[in-house]
Amino acid sequence: MSVIETITALSYLLAASLFIIGLKYMSSPATARKGNLIAGIGMLLAIIVTLLDRQIVSFSWIFAGILIGSAVGAVAAYRVHMTAMPQMVGAFNGFGGGASALVAVAEFYRAVQLGGTHRLDTLISILLGVIIGTVTFTGSFVAFGKLQGFISGAPITFRGQKVLNSLLLAAMVGLSVYLAAFDTNLPLFLIVTALAFLYGILFVIPIGGADMPVVISLLNSFSGLAAAAAGFVVENNILIIAGTLVGSAGLILTQIMCKAMNRSLSNVLFSAFGTGDEGGGADAASAGLAVRTLSKRKRRPWLWGTRSRSLSYPATAWPLLRRSMPCAN
Repeated sequence: MSVIETITALSYLLAASLFIIGLKYMSSPATARKGNLIAGIGMLLAIIVTLLDRQIVSFSWIFAGILIGSAVGAVAAYRVHMTAMPQMVGAFNGFGGGASALVAVAEFYRAVQLGGTHRLDTLISILLGVIIGTVTFTGSFVAFGKLQGFISGAPITFRGQKVLNSLLLAAMVGLSVYLAAFDTNLPLFLIVTALAFLYGILFVIPIGGADMPVVISLLNSFSGLAAAAAGFVVENNILIIAGTLVGSAGLILTQIMCKAMNRSLSNVLFSAFGTGDEGGGADAASAGLAVRTLSKRKRRPWLWGTRSRSLSYPATAWPLLRRSMPCAN
């Protein structure tokens, strides 16, 4: 191993350690900002080392992407309210999944154009990357639309929807097996991509707006898995590590949220349980629901530490809230 390869491996190890430390700090609201900064430093280190190690021919498009992405990220960080964080996370999930899918498509297209073939493990990674990434892309933006109000928060269902979803999933798996085992056919690969695009939409629309945070957490896990698959495609260790961390953390968070709701993940995804758009007191009032507001004087100890001056919720929930919280009495 050369000196440059040793430095690259040690830098990736340091970056991975910073990712893990950042995740640890993010487990507490008091240290979450520090954790975000530490993980960001780790990612910056990983990007710099990768750019120096990969012998980039031209940095023009890379610098353009960095400038555009930094500008969009900075504006979003300053202008998006905390109450809109789920939508913002959903959009970021979509961009991450889309980027991983594009890497897989580009690598497959490059091999076809050069007349070469991939190893079986690389081809499987490409197919997983394009399927998971595309499903994450479309599903995340449907979830974003439901939370933002662009799409109705009510479950959108139609006759034969489960059958159609099953057929789409079976077709993607069947075509992927054929591509991996027999023929690297570009039109078939594009058909798999299109099916994944459609499946991502149909996967999310039957889920109600009340369950979108759980769906976004699950799609966050999917985006990590897609990134890990892209890491296998381009043979980049730090991308594999980062994607695996995101995938596992997202899945753990999804399970925690489901337990907090006293529901299983399958119930959230397939029961069309959540109904209607989710919103604050103003939205509830505009929808014709009675709204009761707790003044600052009447706030209970469980509200200490928040900045809000009042808490709004449908008045129909007040008797249940009082019975479920003895300290309120």
